[in-house]
Amino acid sequence: MSKKIIAVVGATGEEGGGLARAILADPKSGFTVRALTRKPGSELARKLAKLGAEVVAADVNDPRSLSAAFTGAHGAFCVTSSWEQSAPERELTQARAMAHAAKEAGVAHVLWSTQEDTRRFMPPGDGRMPTLKGKYKVPQFDVKGESDAAFTDLGVPVTFVRTSLPWETLLLFGMGSKRNADGALDFVLPTEDQKLPGLAAEDLGGCLHGIFQRGPEGVGRTVGLASEHLTGAEIASTLKHVLGQEVVYHSMSPEVYRTFNFPGAAELANMFHFMRDFATEYCAARDPVLTRELNPQAQSLAQWLERNKARFLRAA
Repeated sequence: MSKKIIAVVGATGEEGGGLARAILADPKSGFTVRALTRKPGSELARKLAKLGAEVVAADVNDPRSLSAAFTGAHGAFCVTSSWEQSAPERELTQARAMAHAAKEAGVAHVLWSTQEDTRRFMPPGDGRMPTLKGKYKVPQFDVKGESDAAFTDLGVPVTFVRTSLPWETLLLFGMGSKRNADGALDFVLPTEDQKLPGLAAEDLGGCLHGIFQRGPEGVGRTVGLASEHLTGAEIASTLKHVLGQEVVYHSMSPEVYRTFNFPGAAELANMFHFMRDFATEYCAARDPVLTRELNPQAQSLAQWLERNKARFLRAA
């Protein structure tokens, strides 16, 4: 019996690539991968082809290419990149194009990688947090949440997937630990004593694969993923234990974090501000038990650090 095609948007990216590899690593899943990429000749695309993926040239900015790539697919994974161009309206247009393409192609199950629209918790006029780009509180979240309607309004059979902070992000975007004058590692997080859901990016693909394997029961649901919820102090303690080095945790307000001089500081400060002020709701929406049901190999922070210790120390 022929395998069902899963069309994966951004197949050479972090989320899409993880899903593609998870499906290709499971020959008994009943699925095969159609990898959508703007650069089918790239090294990453060639690697997917060697693993058995059908690599197809497609661009989320080109609706015609999306329609062709989704045709004949049983499922589709849809995602946009907030950091690629930092243009929320462009992401909204891309989401609408993917929703229309999935509807026209009759895709039976779509996974849409989304987040909360934080303006439902804190309207643009709320002075507790600066408004960015004219109308957003957390642009990289808000535009995804706003884009949910692109799928529901068209009646697309969709599962909304809310991810968590990738453990890998501890190496990037100004969040990585840095050595101080005493040789210890300084770790800064502006969530104060609130817990933060996290999940290794490399484990996300297995979770997405698990949702596809569950089939129609996921349609219409919102699934939140996290391997565990940790405070900044708990993250620092884990770093100290696994790395075997002194780690000093610095708790600060988002207002101070916002003044840091690195790209995206304002957006990240607002994101952490939201995670801090609405930690109860944000954590409750991301279930570690369900996450491990979908992907039993999902790693805790300690497990991920053990595997990536050298990489982490090089970045420090």
